[in-house]
Amino acid sequence: MNQFHKKLFILQQEIGAISKDSKNPYFKSKYFDINSLIKSLLPLLKKHRILLLQPIINNEVCTILEDLESDEPKIMSSIPLGDIKDPQKLGGAITYYRRYTLQSLLGLQAEDDDGNTASGRQVENQPKFNQSFI
Repeated sequence: MNQFHKKLFILQQEIGAISKDSKNPYFKSKYFDINSLIKSLLPLLKKHRILLLQPIINNEVCTILEDLESDEPKIMSSIPLGDIKDPQKLGGAITYYRRYTLQSLLGLQAEDDDGNTASGRQVENQPKFNQSFI
């Protein structure tokens, strides 16, 4: 295991579980806001000297993590945008994909309201992600 993977493992332990803190009234579901998530993550990324980038490359929304203390390869997750012509839908897709590529890349534990609501299952509330878990 390289040093970057060890840093990411420690980072994951410090983050813990996150809760979906924003509501989507149209679908009557909850989600975690990308800006709140990044705001919460930035102090931890700074502490571990990990750079977070979320560019659009070749029509794919990418999340890239880079260790600023080593020459080890970057770690990346991406999702193709597809052919979205409506600017508002495109912006929504970019935000959605940024959120989920980041969640996937860091292996974040999140309550899945959408999936559980659709299946009719009840889930216990997860704790909010905040500095008290660090």
